[in-house]
Order: sequence, then C-alpha cells, then structure tokens
Amino acid sequence: MSQVDVFTLEIIQNALQAIADEMFAAMRQTAMSPIIYEVLDMGTGITDASGEIASSGAGIPAFIGVLDKAVKFIIKENGGVGDIEPGDVFITNDPHSGGVSHLNDVILAMPVFSDGKLVAWTANIAHWNDVGGMVPGSLSTEATEIYQEGLRLTAVKLISRGKIIRSVVQILCANSRMPDFLEGDMWAGVAAVRSGERRIVDLAKRYGTDVFLDAITAFMNYGEEISRRALKELPKGRFVTEELQDDGQVFKVAVELSDDQIVIDLRDNPAQVSGPINLSRDGTIIAAQMAFKAISSPQGTTNGGTFRPVKVLTTPGTLFDAAMPAAEGFYFENLIRVHDLILRCLAPHMPERLPAGNFSSVCATVIGGTHPDTGRAYTLVEPEIGGWGGDQDGDGNNAVFSGLHGETYNCPVEVCEARYGIYVDRFELNSEPGGHGKHRGGRGIMLDYRIRSDESFITCGYTRSKILPWGLEGGHEGSSNYVEIIRAQGGSERHSFVSGLSLNKDDIVRIRTGSGGGYGDPLERDPESVKNDVRNEYLTPELAQSIYQVTV
Repeated sequence: MSQVDVFTLEIIQNALQAIADEMFAAMRQTAMSPIIYEVLDMGTGITDASGEIASSGAGIPAFIGVLDKAVKFIIKENGGVGDIEPGDVFITNDPHSGGVSHLNDVILAMPVFSDGKLVAWTANIAHWNDVGGMVPGSLSTEATEIYQEGLRLTAVKLISRGKIIRSVVQILCANSRMPDFLEGDMWAGVAAVRSGERRIVDLAKRYGTDVFLDAITAFMNYGEEISRRALKELPKGRFVTEELQDDGQVFKVAVELSDDQIVIDLRDNPAQVSGPINLSRDGTIIAAQMAFKAISSPQGTTNGGTFRPVKVLTTPGTLFDAAMPAAEGFYFENLIRVHDLILRCLAPHMPERLPAGNFSSVCATVIGGTHPDTGRAYTLVEPEIGGWGGDQDGDGNNAVFSGLHGETYNCPVEVCEARYGIYVDRFELNSEPGGHGKHRGGRGIMLDYRIRSDESFITCGYTRSKILPWGLEGGHEGSSNYVEIIRAQGGSERHSFVSGLSLNKDDIVRIRTGSGGGYGDPLERDPESVKNDVRNEYLTPELAQSIYQVTV
C-alpha cells in the first residue's frame, strides 16, 4: 500500500467534492422538472468501489445517505463485480431493494474503472413526478401495499457498456402519466453520472490508481477519527424518551452514548401499518446518521467513516424496519419523526448544541390537473418551508426547510405560475401564535395557491398537525402544519393527510406551516424584542401582555 502525503490527500478529496458538485450542476441544468431544477429535490455523490460514501456529495442530506445503500445493493444483486462493466448505468428505486426512500425517488449509479479495476461509483437521486401507481404523482394516502405506488426498479441495468437499453426506457415511459418529463429527467441523471465518471477517471490517471484508492481509504479513516473525537466531548449515559404522534401512536427511543459509540435503540415501536407511512431500515439508519452528525461535527467531514461509531437497533416488521409489501410513499414523514425524536431525546442534555423543536415535516404538497393554457397534464410537487426552534443564543429561523431537505429551495412564484395551472395569491410568514419563549421559535409560512381549472386535485402529507413542535428550557410549543381548502362555492375544510382530493376553479389551497418551539421562560424575553414581534405581526398586543407581561 502506498503512503499518501497530506497534500495529495487533500487535493484528491477536494477534487471528489468538486466532481460531486459538478454532477449536481449538470443535473440541475438539464432536468425537465421544476422539482429538480428549481426546488433541487435531488442529490449527487461518489462512493468507493464497495459502495461507501467517499465524498459528502451535494443536495438533500437524506438523499446523500441513500446513495451508498443503493450502490451496495446493486453490487450485491450483480454478484459482486460480476456483470458490472465500464459504461454501465444502473437504475433503482425500490425501498425494499436498496432504494431506501419511496418509488418516486429514482437512483442512477455508474461504476468507474481505472486500469481495469473498479475504483468508485458516481450516483444521483431525484424525485420523478410520476412513476405510475394508483394516483397521479404516485403518492396516495390510500395505498396499502407498494405495488399500488408505482413501478418498482430493483438494480436494473439501464445502459450496458455505453449503449441505452431501449426496452427498459420503454417500460419506464409506459408506466408514467408524464413520460416526456420522466425521460428528460432520466437523461439529466445519466448526464450527471457520466460527467462524474469522466472526471474520476482523469483524477485516478493523474495521481495513479493505487494512490487514488489509498487516498479514499485514508480519508474514510479520518472521517471516523473526527467522529470518535467528537463522541468524547458529548455527555455519557443512556437517555430515553417517547412521544405521542398525530395518529395516536407512541414512538420510543433510547440513545446510549459512550466514548467510542452511539447506540440508537428503536426496537420498541409500533408494528408496520397497512398505509403508506412505513420506513425501511435503511431509511431509519439515515435518520440516525443525520441526528448523529447534528450533535457531533456538523461542519466537518462526512463520508463512510463518519458513521462507523453509529449503531442502530430496529425490529423487523415494525414501522421503522418495514418488510414487503409495505407501502412507503410517505416514508419521509416518519424518517423526519425518527430524526426529531432522537434530537428531542438528547436536547435537554446538550442545550448548547441543539435548539427546541422545529416544524419537522416535509409538508409534501402535490397539486395536479390540466394546465388551462396548454391542455397538458401538470403535477406540482413542493416541499414547504417552516419555522425552527429557538436556542440559547437567539430566536429560531423563519421559513426554512426541514432537516431532511437541507439544501433545497421553494419554487419561485413566476416559475410555479408558468409551469403549473395555478396562481400564487399569497406568500407570507404565518402569524398564528406559538413558539413563545425567552428566544421565540421561527415562523412558518402562509401560502395560497389558487386553482385555475376544474377537475384538479391535491395530495398532501403533513405531520406536526396535532402534536406541536416541542419547547425547551421552559419555552412554549410551536404551532401546527396543515392545509386549508377554501372552496369557491363556499365553505372550507382542514387536512393534513389526504390524496386525490378534488379541486375546482378558484378554490384556494392555503398552506400553513408551524412555528418552531420556544427556548427559555417567556418572562425572560427582552421587552424590546416583544415589541418588535408585535410590530412584525408575530404577536398581538394581547398576547404580548398575557404571555410576556409587556404592554405595547
């Protein structure tokens, strides 16, 4: 084994990060769907030859955590190296077969060879608008098994030795209600993995294949070293908590911290359900990895070595380790519930590291129908932004994405109105009360979509609709996430989980996302900050008096 000097190690690692970023840019600039090129509901990354993450990648944090697990399944399904050749591209999406999340999130992965040896993989994942299933957009709250949620792809070879397998593309397109968007997004993903593969081949040739491989190994070990160093600075012991959920179930977690390991025990949790909220074990591991990163070294290196000290315990057949044929279309809400549960368990013991609870929901909103100007089918897919919790240093952030989504954006109003058959009538901070404290929780949003054509529909999946974001150190709970449908013909209704709900022209879909929890006793809040809150309409004069005892 060659000895890699520290300078070469840094150059190779930074080059891998730059390659992942370039893959991300290539995909963004060539994708067909706004959910990819505007919202950035995607991720790119590079793994080593065995499927361990070699660079922290770019895009949604939870998506980067999918890529290594998908590549490992592809390798396993092909008998190790087996039927894997230069120029191949594989496609997978099944959460029960390495796809981790749900069928809309499609992964493309390409092996990278240097000197005839498999040295790495380039991979990406993105949300595709429609992959079949029982409803447009493929997300149904009524699904009881995964067969109803769309086309399952289990490590299928899409491109063989550089040549597209046309029959696979035909199957993909035949199973989508939006085949042109599907094929366009597919080719964007192919372009991304191919551009990454070329860059890595050049990198390995420049420094030599052996040096390249040794550098990856060294950096993995460095990632582990950083994590173990961070573990030594955390409080030690076994911490437990449980939390009631919107649907009446109770989730439980025990977290044990020692000098060299974190054990996250989720075995005592409800059985998997017939609905689409189940989570694969790999998805649960991602939630645990994200929580560990938040409490250990959030700004530091992230690769396969980073998570070697993390051990996750689950029970097969439960909600967090679901078995076939469990439906998983809305998996993301329980992934974020697990992430939030772990942080809630640990926050009282490390308030210098963790804030109060946030709105902690993807608040997935799917609106579809026929575009009144073009006559074409459209599907808006939008995660929503909300409020984060206050902490010991200040107020929580207003209107940002959940921890699961990370580096994403809301779709600009101009793009939204041009590409979809809707108007955006209102987009402002949500003034509903909640999250009071010495440092208040950040505000969520109020967003009004106005429907422009009859026979439209909405599907949504929100949690934290009843059980509110938790306060810390005496801070108050935040406010709730929900959708209000205001009918043009009169009347309104409130929803948090619904699919295929009929909408007609001039109906208003009003999105409300919650404020984060407050931190500290509200009576300790600076009176000038309270007056500012009233001026900014975060607080009424009456609440200022009753909660903060400040007269405005």
